Amino acid sequence: MTRLESMLEGTPYVAYLYGYPHKTAYRPLTPALALEDVWAKERRDALFLYLHVPFCEMRCGFCNLFTAAGPKEDVVQAWLAALKREAGRVKQALGPATFARAAIGGGTPTLLSVPELETVFDLAADLGVDPRAVPMSVEVSPETVDAAKAAVLKARGVDRVSMGVQSFLESEVAAVKRPQKTAQVEATLDLLRSLGFPTLNLDLIYGIEGQTPDTFLQSLKAALRYAPEELYLYPLYVRPLTFLGKKSRAWDDLRLSLYRTGRDFLLAEGYSQVSMRMFRAKHAPAARGPVYRCQEDGMVGLGVGARSYAGDVHYSSEYAVGSREVRGIIQAYSERDAESFGEVRYGFVLDAAEQRHRHVVLSLLAEGVCPVQYRQRFGTEARADFPMLAELEAHGLARDVDGVFQLTAEGVERSDLIGPWLDSEAVRARMREYAWR
Repeated sequence: MTRLESMLEGTPYVAYLYGYPHKTAYRPLTPALALEDVWAKERRDALFLYLHVPFCEMRCGFCNLFTAAGPKEDVVQAWLAALKREAGRVKQALGPATFARAAIGGGTPTLLSVPELETVFDLAADLGVDPRAVPMSVEVSPETVDAAKAAVLKARGVDRVSMGVQSFLESEVAAVKRPQKTAQVEATLDLLRSLGFPTLNLDLIYGIEGQTPDTFLQSLKAALRYAPEELYLYPLYVRPLTFLGKKSRAWDDLRLSLYRTGRDFLLAEGYSQVSMRMFRAKHAPAARGPVYRCQEDGMVGLGVGARSYAGDVHYSSEYAVGSREVRGIIQAYSERDAESFGEVRYGFVLDAAEQRHRHVVLSLLAEGVCPVQYRQRFGTEARADFPMLAELEAHGLARDVDGVFQLTAEGVERSDLIGPWLDSEAVRARMREYAWR
């Protein structure tokens, strides 16, 4: 039995792979690398700027994001001062650069006050990001965004707001330790829609304790009342050190059937499926701005918890989930001086084989692997470099569609198995060795 066949006999929910390699494969870089050297060979004409706000008003029971709940104002101010120092040092290292995309995420960016939000936007503008020229997305929450903060987003040219609703049923959000009131969610959505943001994205979760196909459909129908341009359906993952992770319960119950319920409903409502998680409405605006390809173009991450991709070096601050560890990392970041941000201390150096792995993994889980693009970039053939792709085809999980190797519907619903299956041996070994904290 092959490794793929063995995995197919188990759960289809192994891990959500949104980047490669996973952050648990990162390690201290000794000696540290100079920031100028890291970016020296990277193209800088189509970068992605990501600013991470590592604070939330509360921590949901399923959350393993890098965030601290309920920070005191002096902690936020110290973090913001360090963010300014980091942005200045990064701008110096990058030199002339053009950004094709930008996003402010977290955590919860709208936990910040109006002046603090304005400062974050000013930092992005100083680096060369003009939201009126390139797409910019900001995450909001119903508990923190109000008319004044939403007006800042609108005035700054944000064209996409994203909100993690998770469920429109209060009993379900309570089950994942999220004290959210549906009336507040609906009022926030009314506010965002009234301001005319071109793209509204809503996140929903399936697999919550007590959830059924009928209750999941209730949430989907409630979401569609606001005609979101994008919907993301996330399977519930229970990870180490989270509230749910400390409960002795297997969480695999109905996720696959709930996924199919949601997928079929949204397809019937005219949404197109972009990936396992993402669904786009017919009325969604066309992509604008320069072309950005995550497999090839770099990402500049600012803020503790953000990741940066500079060619063969991926780097970030250290990662943790436990509250004490997260707060300690934020404090250490806030105490750094400007020059220290010129050192890359923690990350992963991708050799030629890992760069090929990354291209194939990210391509396959999105639009598919294009042999021509792969050959142009690496000078070899994807099928020859990755004979394991034939296994996916043999199991009906992928096929050639007009010259592009794409996942089938059966493959898409197993994206969270296929992604980890494609991890290199070296990355898997590092992830196994990682000590959660």
